[in-house]
Amino acid sequence: MKKTRWLLALLLAGAMPALAAPESCERVKDEIQQKIISNGVPESGFTLEIVPNDQADRADAQVVGHCANDTFKIIYTRTDNDQQ
Repeated sequence: MKKTRWLLALLLAGAMPALAAPESCERVKDEIQQKIISNGVPESGFTLEIVPNDQADRADAQVVGHCANDTFKIIYTRTDNDQQ
């Protein structure tokens, strides 16, 4: 009986990371936004957008992150406001 309990506990502990939900796309986007701002880019100097993978290829944008088990991309676009 004790072996069964230990085995069950080990199996559950090993499965916990797989059962954990991925971070929400908004949370990942907010983290990336804070990193960009801390590197000195003004908040008005860029936009971040969450798009499906098939819409991530844009000439004027750069993929800076992904979320939802890599089904969405977060793309960075510079705006004209950051030119001095």
